[in-house]
Amino acid sequence: MSEELKLYGDPISGNCLKTKWTADYLGLNYEWIPLEILTGATRTDEFLKINPFGQVPTAVLPDGSVLTQSNAIAVNLAEASGGELFGADDYERAQVFQWLFWEQNSHEPYIAGRRFRLAYKKQPETEIDVEWLPRGHAALERMEGVLTENDFLVGNGLTLADISLVAYTRVAGEGGFDLGKYPAIRAWIGRVEKTLDLQPIGDA
Repeated sequence: MSEELKLYGDPISGNCLKTKWTADYLGLNYEWIPLEILTGATRTDEFLKINPFGQVPTAVLPDGSVLTQSNAIAVNLAEASGGELFGADDYERAQVFQWLFWEQNSHEPYIAGRRFRLAYKKQPETEIDVEWLPRGHAALERMEGVLTENDFLVGNGLTLADISLVAYTRVAGEGGFDLGKYPAIRAWIGRVEKTLDLQPIGDA
């Protein structure tokens, strides 16, 4: 049985970083175990014994149980730490989950997908689904509308919705999305980075 939370993840992956940032913000004691997707580190026999799907992020909880999928891990960590990242009441908690579901369905596939193929797989635009760019911009426009009126996605402070969405939004430029078109998103990224004590992406 493990005595400490273990988080397996690739530092280039926003999905992995959102679990790490959640643990950091909550002040959890954990071990970060980096695995490089591009080198096949998640396909080794050793790792497949932990997660047969061969995916990161993967969490091994202090009791030895294994949990996968980024938002599920982040939710588990937040719930085990008192739920402060779910907003002020039941309605805000539901809004947080609304954003988490939306992120994986309407945001991450296009923004993260284009970033991975352009920045890491070095694929030309001609090999990428032409629908991904407009769908990614549609997601950013949805966020811009909300953030024009609010400092954070839910309520008056940081929630898991912000941690989940900022992970790939802050690097959307690597996928060909010009964040200069979205001033409210850029301001929100700065607020979230400051709250999470992250180095601004432009300074990396």
